[in-house]
Amino acid sequence: MDVSRSSAQSTEGHYDRAKELKSFDDSKVGVKGLVDAGAIKVPKIFIRPHDELSHESKSSHKDLQVPVIDLSGIGRSDRRKEIVNEVRTASEKWGFFQVVNHGIPPSVLGEMINGTRAFHEQDSEVKKALYSRDPKRSVRYDSNHDLYLARVASWRDTLNISILGSDHSYPDEIPSVCRATAIEYIKHVTNLRVALFELLSVALGLKPDHLSTLECDKGLSFACHYYPACPEPDLTLGAAKHSDATFLTILLQDQLGGLQVIHKNQWVDVQPIAGGLLVNIGDLLQIVSNNKFKSENHRVLAKRVGPRISVACFFFGVFASSKLYGPIKELISEENPSLYRDFLVSDYFEKFLSKRSDKSGLEYFKL
Repeated sequence: MDVSRSSAQSTEGHYDRAKELKSFDDSKVGVKGLVDAGAIKVPKIFIRPHDELSHESKSSHKDLQVPVIDLSGIGRSDRRKEIVNEVRTASEKWGFFQVVNHGIPPSVLGEMINGTRAFHEQDSEVKKALYSRDPKRSVRYDSNHDLYLARVASWRDTLNISILGSDHSYPDEIPSVCRATAIEYIKHVTNLRVALFELLSVALGLKPDHLSTLECDKGLSFACHYYPACPEPDLTLGAAKHSDATFLTILLQDQLGGLQVIHKNQWVDVQPIAGGLLVNIGDLLQIVSNNKFKSENHRVLAKRVGPRISVACFFFGVFASSKLYGPIKELISEENPSLYRDFLVSDYFEKFLSKRSDKSGLEYFKL
């Protein structure tokens, strides 16, 4: 791919977008490969349409902040009640909250960030062996999972680690450069899920084990993202607007920032907190809660400085089975009728992978 091409490429003449996408994909070097090759302009496949650039501001509402919930003292009944109320309010009004004092040592968080960086900063030839667009592969490296569906490509590369239906972490398949740190982080974050799903269950007015009994906390994948510094950040995004096709997402991010969430129809910066983790409600939890909890859109800005590192842990329930999910019966009444039909997680993901990431998958399952 010719990375020296001007981002202001003339619209005169024929522009073969499909050819440029395939060229980028076939290179298997990702966005980092473009930067390493000396790109000083953003290639056209990454440039947002003029209507988006002219009508959508990247500025954030400075007076709003995503709620921060301190999990210390969670074992005390009085404090636990306060935390449940905070989780309920954040899940209903924001769909996002940050947690601190969650029990994962800062050293584990820091090592996971460093391990992700170490993988992405290996020689390209090493990473190419893992490059794949097959979502069934348990460990794979790619750039833009929706490359051929999205309006524009995002300025981001990803190492994906999927754990379908069990707690097996495929240690031999995880790249050796980050294997030990990834296994340690996976162990800690899957322990944290127990507390979070209990809090969410109680916040819905259910027994603490309700969501785990439904196996909403089973099946998980890790997306280890790398956002290189961008020469023209005003023209593209690190990640386009989207909601998560999950029950719950736990995000570890470095201190560079750039993540924004939608709240009251405006973008709000998510200020990184040292030692903190961001938690957000996914589409599947919005469905089973019958819209009590909200799965909100978010995006990542491109920046001149970088790289930005983040690790998203997605909990998406039982994938390879005939288990049906739908609005929880205890939350349904004459006054609050079911808003969604029952579905298989595999059906949901089939729809998710066949659409642009900026289009919600909820519409497919509404009654």
